[in-house]
Amino acid sequence: MEERTQVEPGRLAPLRHPDFRRLVAGTATSSLGNAIAPIALAFAVLDLGGSATELGLVVAAYAAAEVVTSLFGGVLGDRVRRQVMMEGSSAACAITQGLVAALIIGGWATVPLLAVVGAVNGSLGALAQPSSSAMTRATVPESLLAGAVSLRALLQTSTQVVGYALGGVLVSAIGAGWAIGIDAATFAVAAWSFSRLQVPHTRADGPRASMLADLGDGFREVVSHAWLVLLIGQALLYHLFFGGAQSVLGPIVIGDEFGRSSWGFALGALMVGFVVGGVVCLRWRPRRPLYVGTVLLALTALFPLAMGLSPVLWPVLLGAFLHGLGLQIFDVFWQVAIQENVPEDKLARVFSFDLVGSFIARPVGLVLTGPIAAAVGFDTWLVVVGAVMGGSALLSTLSRDVRRLGA
Repeated sequence: MEERTQVEPGRLAPLRHPDFRRLVAGTATSSLGNAIAPIALAFAVLDLGGSATELGLVVAAYAAAEVVTSLFGGVLGDRVRRQVMMEGSSAACAITQGLVAALIIGGWATVPLLAVVGAVNGSLGALAQPSSSAMTRATVPESLLAGAVSLRALLQTSTQVVGYALGGVLVSAIGAGWAIGIDAATFAVAAWSFSRLQVPHTRADGPRASMLADLGDGFREVVSHAWLVLLIGQALLYHLFFGGAQSVLGPIVIGDEFGRSSWGFALGALMVGFVVGGVVCLRWRPRRPLYVGTVLLALTALFPLAMGLSPVLWPVLLGAFLHGLGLQIFDVFWQVAIQENVPEDKLARVFSFDLVGSFIARPVGLVLTGPIAAAVGFDTWLVVVGAVMGGSALLSTLSRDVRRLGA
């Protein structure tokens, strides 16, 4: 594989720009809470007597709402100030997560109620995701973009390492409700950080096309890049199969076999892999980054395979680490490829199609994982999930567009 190493002077140079510091302060803080929340929510549902299928339905409600609203978030992110989208979304999520925490702490929570509030929270969070992804390019000079994407990912995942490691411990020590309350507080801090951004609004004024017309323009931009279409399709398969393996089967299989805190440690190992992958991306940019990233994406298969096959914990932790390493390197190179090859005025919409295309099948996987795994066996289904994830990533490398897209 022909490649080269790029080590630009001052790998922390993006942090010299105040708006980039404010951006990563907000995203990293909310990432800390968002790492704790899914662990707490999973055990809150199980503590209410929920089954694997009911847990899948609760998580699917969040995921479905996220998919539905992401496209509108992309259009709005290319129309109005992206800062406003991010600030408002974080403030609203602080309120909804605070409500979830109060319901659990007060003993008023039910599985259907958690699903409804989760759907609302998913919608509010999804409105700002395309704006957040597109904001990086506005906070640093173009020459620092690749480094800024890598550094932002590294800082976010570093805080998630702490969150995942603490998640299971916090649930055991103070309860699921208080753990979710911490997530609500991090959203409030993020909203404050985003309110201090001073990025100019560069959208053109004047008459606007309809939202559907704007969506059509964004869709045509996506399909004009074969690598975008192919790898969004690969991401669809990834989330269809792995979403349920992580959110539904993982807490049950690992929690029952090794203890609840072990699931938190497994997710912490996953995030350590993300951190190491982020450090690698700061120091290394191959000649064909998207191709290299897609090859390494096949490492994600090792986490579900280890969960399904290993009778001891350490292979699960190793599989989680390699999963995070491969996925992080791919994701950084993927983000840079989009930001380097898509016009600024369509960037949020392209990111929204990336989100929707990637996650649209996740609710289906979350709902079906419980019944299918119960029918064929949890361990057997985890092996199937790993085979699909690894195989689909390697098949994607056969595409000429994936192989040839350069830095």
